[in-house]
Amino acid sequence: MKKKSGLCHVLLALVLTIVPSGLLAQAQTLTFDLVITNGHIIDGTGSPWYSADLGIRDGKIAAIGNLTTAPRKRTIDAGGKVVAPGFIDMLGQSELTILVDPRLPSKIYQGITSEITGEGGSIAPLNDAIIQSDRTGYDHYKITPDWRTFRQYFARLEKQGMGINLVSYVGATQVRRMVLGDDDKQPTPEQLEQMRALVREAMKDGAAGVSTSLEYAPAPYAKTDELIALAAEAGKSGGIYSTHMRDESNSILEAIDEALRIGREAHIPVEIWHIKVAGKANWGRMPEVVAKINAARAAGADVTADTYAYTAWYNDFSAFIPPWAHDGGTAKLVARLKDPATRERIRKDMLAPSKDWDNEWQEIPGPDAIMIGAVENSKLLPLQGKRLSEIAKLWNKDPMDALFDFLIEDPSTGVAVFGMSQPDVTLALQQPWVAIDNDSEGTSPEGILGQAHPHPRAYGTFPRILAKYVREEKVLTLEDAIRKFSALPAQRMRLTDRGVLKAGMWADVVIFDPATVRDRATFDNPNQLSEGMDYVLVNGVPVIDQGKMTGTLPGKVLRGPGYVP
Repeated sequence: MKKKSGLCHVLLALVLTIVPSGLLAQAQTLTFDLVITNGHIIDGTGSPWYSADLGIRDGKIAAIGNLTTAPRKRTIDAGGKVVAPGFIDMLGQSELTILVDPRLPSKIYQGITSEITGEGGSIAPLNDAIIQSDRTGYDHYKITPDWRTFRQYFARLEKQGMGINLVSYVGATQVRRMVLGDDDKQPTPEQLEQMRALVREAMKDGAAGVSTSLEYAPAPYAKTDELIALAAEAGKSGGIYSTHMRDESNSILEAIDEALRIGREAHIPVEIWHIKVAGKANWGRMPEVVAKINAARAAGADVTADTYAYTAWYNDFSAFIPPWAHDGGTAKLVARLKDPATRERIRKDMLAPSKDWDNEWQEIPGPDAIMIGAVENSKLLPLQGKRLSEIAKLWNKDPMDALFDFLIEDPSTGVAVFGMSQPDVTLALQQPWVAIDNDSEGTSPEGILGQAHPHPRAYGTFPRILAKYVREEKVLTLEDAIRKFSALPAQRMRLTDRGVLKAGMWADVVIFDPATVRDRATFDNPNQLSEGMDYVLVNGVPVIDQGKMTGTLPGKVLRGPGYVP
C-alpha cells in the first residue's frame, strides 16, 4: 500500500505540472493551511526565479500558481523576497546535540531544514564497551545512551521531537569498534561477516548508507578490502558511500583513487565529504583534484562532493598524533603521551614529512595556525579560542610539548586549523557536482552548548555563501547557490520528495532577502546566530517566523532506501 500511495503523490505532482489550470481551480476549493504570496520563487533546480503563490496543506506543497481567491488559514506575504527550498546540510554532526537542544538554533537560523550525519563513527550501533570508552562525551552533554540500534535511536528522536529532519549513515568505524574495539588489527573472515551483518541491520533500520572517516583512529587501521565489503552491503539496499578520505593533503589523489575503487567494486555511489587540499605545500592543487573527479565522472563513476567553503578546517586535536599511537583507544594514547620514550617517537614522526598518513603538523605554517575550540575538561575552558602558540607561551613550553600536554588533560579537544588557500576553496565551491556541508553539530548560544567554541561554520556556512560568494564576490549565481543547498543534495541522498519547490513535495521552505542575509559568527566570537531568514518552514510548520524561533519541533527522521518498517 505504501508504494501505491507514494506513486499517487508522484502522479499528482506530474498532473499538477502538466495540467495546472484544471487542478488549480479544484485545489482552490480546499482550504490551505498556509499560502505564501508575492515571493520570488527560486525552485532549487537552478532555473531563474518566477512569481507565483505557494499553497501548503498537511505539510506538503499542494499548489503553486495564482491562489488569490483560495481559502486559507494563514497568509505570509513574502514581499518580493526569495522563496526557496529548505537547505540540506550534507554533513551535520548533530546526532548528540539534537538530544540536548532539539530546536538546533544554529541550523535553522541558516535556513537548514534537513541534515545528513554519521561520519565514520555513527550514533549506532552501540555496545557497552563503546559507551564506556566514549563516556566523557555522553557525560559532558548529560546524555544517557539508552539505545543500541538505529531503530531505537530514531524512536527516541521521534518521541522527543526535532526542529529539523535528520538522515544518518552507519559508520564503518562504528561497526569496526563493535567487533574489533579500538585496536590496530585486521578482522578474521568471521569478524568481517559480523561487521557486514551490522551494516545490513543498520540499513534495515533506516541508515542512508555507509560512511568512513579514515583520518581518525581506529579508522586508518581498516584496509580498502574491508571498506569495500561494508560498502557493498549498503549498496545492495540502494545506499551511498560517503567518506572523509584517508588523506586530504600530500596523498590526496591516491585517496580519491581509493574512494573511486570502493565505489566501483562495491557498486555504490560515492560522496567525498568537505573536499579540500590541505597544507601549504599543496595550495594550488585543487585544479588537479577537480580534473581527476571530472575524468572519473566522464568515465561513468557516480562521484560527487561537498564543501563548507572556509579556509580553516575543524577536527580532533588528537588527529595531529600518528595513527599507531592511538592503537587501543584514548586511555592508551594518553599513556603513550606520558611516556618520555614514546613521546619522543611521536615527536619524530610528526617532524618527518610523510605520504603514509595525513600529517597535519606538516600542513600548518606554525603553531599560531591552530585555535583551540571545544574542550570537555572544564579546567581548560579559559583556553578556548586561544592559539597553540599563545598556550605554549603561557605554559612556557615548546609548542609540540604544549600540544601533547593539552591532549593528556583533554584528549577530546576540537581545534580549528588554518591550512587551506582561498582560491582552492572557491574553485571547489564552483563545481557543479559540489553541494554544501556544515561539518558541525547543531548548537546554541545558550546553555551547555553555548559554552563551546566551535568553528564559525557551525552558525554561518549557508548565509556566508549567500553573502560572500554570491552577493559580494559573484563567483556563484543565487540560483546555483540555492541548487547546491537543495536539489543537488536531495538528488544525491535520494530524497525524492524534498529539495525542489513543486506540488506534491514536502514543504521545507525558506524566505529571505538576498540583499541582507548574512553570517555573524567569527573565529574569535563564533556563538552568534546568522541573520536574514525571515521564515523557515519544516514540513509546512514555521520553526522561524518573522525572524524569530518558534520552538516547534516538526522535523522527521528520513530513513534510507533499505528501511524495513
